Amino acid sequence: MTDIAILIIAMLATGIVGGVLAGLLGVGGGIVIVPVLELVLELLGVPPDYRMHMAVATSLAVIIPTSISSARAHHIRGAVDINLAKRWAPFIALGAIIGVLIASQVSGPTLTAVFGIFALLVAAKMILPFDQKTITPEVPKGAAIAMIPTSIGTISSMMGIGGGTLTVVTLTLMGETIHRAVGTSALFGLLISIPGTIGFIVSGWGNEQLLPGSLGFVNMAGFAMIAPATVLAAPLGARLAHALSRRRLSQLFGLFLLIFATRMLLQSISERF
Repeated sequence: MTDIAILIIAMLATGIVGGVLAGLLGVGGGIVIVPVLELVLELLGVPPDYRMHMAVATSLAVIIPTSISSARAHHIRGAVDINLAKRWAPFIALGAIIGVLIASQVSGPTLTAVFGIFALLVAAKMILPFDQKTITPEVPKGAAIAMIPTSIGTISSMMGIGGGTLTVVTLTLMGETIHRAVGTSALFGLLISIPGTIGFIVSGWGNEQLLPGSLGFVNMAGFAMIAPATVLAAPLGARLAHALSRRRLSQLFGLFLLIFATRMLLQSISERF
């Protein structure tokens, strides 16, 4: 089997797994796509200074159609909190823009380290039994709460994820049911991925060290292979989310993240020193 064939199979498999997780866990798929893409780009010889930026940007582009597919599937089941989405939407989008501005100013190894640390925290949450913990009976309202969706948008666009990783945890802690938290986070993924993708296209425009066929930091070849697979797989994940227990799946996903996060942190250290 040729290297190109292996690459295509790896990209399609990444898209399928990312899509299923997008619908199942409300994580946008980016938490899977970014580390796998970063590894593929390393094998393709992309310089460390830009490798993580391309992985993050391409992941955000993929999340656009994935979020549409996943949010639609959850909306059909009445699992999207429209009122909450209206209140948080402007702040989510604002945070996404801030995140791109920050990410475009830091080095590739630094961005890799940040992703690795964040992934470790997510892995711990997925593995440990915190699913039933709450701090408020319902999502608070008011100006002060705007910092929460803004922070979600900022961190998510920096990491190339759809926001579900943070949103689901936040909303369940605030009394939202797990299914509505997952469904609503899928919609927020669209509000993060669109401004995030545009920002990375602009910030990477004209960089001659990127792979051929890239639009700014967004690699169109990776997008073309991963996006269709994620769109097709996201509704399957949404169906599974309403039919299966999430505990064991969360633990397996956490283990996956633990392995990849450790690899990325070690890589970031070796590239710095």
